[in-house]
Amino acid sequence: MGIPEENIYIGDNGDCIILSADGMSIGEPVTAGAVMVDGLGVGDVGSIVLRDRRHLSEDGLVIVAVTVDGRRGTVLAGPELVTRGFVYVRESEKLLEEACAQVREVLSRTTAADLRDFSALKTNIREAVSAFLYRKTRRSPMILPILMVV
Repeated sequence: MGIPEENIYIGDNGDCIILSADGMSIGEPVTAGAVMVDGLGVGDVGSIVLRDRRHLSEDGLVIVAVTVDGRRGTVLAGPELVTRGFVYVRESEKLLEEACAQVREVLSRTTAADLRDFSALKTNIREAVSAFLYRKTRRSPMILPILMVV
């Protein structure tokens, strides 16, 4: 277009370009980039929240609920699986029953004393169900174990 190269500046996001009658200069950079708006909050959505939302939107959620007797360390009810955004339950009853069997297997290998270590038990359930579902579906839904103690 005939403009001399020394009169051209291609800025990046955050660059501050100061234009005046005397010409153009570069000022101090400013914070710039994507700003997440979530409900009433602006910019307060963290990267972990965004990662979880992306994971949920791509692969869905499987909740594994088990009720445990806190004194005896025995399973009272469950496991029960609830899914959202993963599979259509009516067409996948066999898959979900096999996933329940995986949870039962983890629970059967767990002693009464270990049954009270909820953090380790949740991790074992999450890993077993996640590995099983990935083998069967090649998808990795978010697994949320819930242990209810009575």
